[in-house]
Amino acid sequence: MLERGWLSANNIVFQGGAGGAALVDSGYCTHSAQTVALVEAQLAGQPLVRLLNTHLHSDHCGGNAALQQRWPQVQTLIPPGHFQQVRAWDAHELSYEPTGQECPQFRADGVLQPGSEIELAGRAWQIHAAPGHDPHAVLLFEPDARVLISGDALWENGFGVIFPELGGASGFAEAADTLDIIEQLAPRIVIPGHGSVFGDVPAALARARQRLAVFRAQPLKHARYAAKVLLKYKLLEWQRVSEADSRAWLLATPHFRALHAQFFAEHDIHAWHDALVHELEASGALRREGDTLVNV
Repeated sequence: MLERGWLSANNIVFQGGAGGAALVDSGYCTHSAQTVALVEAQLAGQPLVRLLNTHLHSDHCGGNAALQQRWPQVQTLIPPGHFQQVRAWDAHELSYEPTGQECPQFRADGVLQPGSEIELAGRAWQIHAAPGHDPHAVLLFEPDARVLISGDALWENGFGVIFPELGGASGFAEAADTLDIIEQLAPRIVIPGHGSVFGDVPAALARARQRLAVFRAQPLKHARYAAKVLLKYKLLEWQRVSEADSRAWLLATPHFRALHAQFFAEHDIHAWHDALVHELEASGALRREGDTLVNV
């Protein structure tokens, strides 16, 4: 596994087996040159044959285009729920325009169909649907070694934002169901979308369920958490930005405007941005240098 930072999801490299070398998830686009270099170093001259995405958030597939350019023959497999949107390249439905994030256009050659298996490095990996964080996400599970590639459905200390709930759709119940699936699979080792590999899965599930229960009871708390995550994520990309430009970006980003309208409409949107910045500063996620916000 190539453990990345929070801007880019972890990359999992498979070598050997009948299917040839494969990569699961490709990071964010601003790290794409680094992603290609890391994969080249791991493959040591072998071609990349297959590229898989657990889901299509920009931090998991932003390197796809660069990898396809480096290895034009690579077969790219994605969850089926967004196959047509990728084929038509609908950046709105794929969430990139609404979230103010970047993802260079890439092609999809096939799907990771839940209920089926895929061979990776000579072993059969099960594909399981994993809605919640993303309604179309999948998990990959190898039952002999009991290794799970969880994407953002389960981290050692939580899970990704439950995005459907921010748009008025159901997501909390689906996230709970996905945690139940993970418990039933009983993995020995989990390779998460972000953070280190971990083995104490029951403890991670307990923490995730506790966090999910809080969000289900207090949707406003989840919405505020999501707003701070999205702003912090953009700051990871910028590294440094003037407070005025940060505010302008928030005002121009459809997902933030919708969040404000649904959950925080009683607050002036400019003041809401400033309050989010203050909370990120208080938590140590950024610091101020005059009128400049600096990622920490």
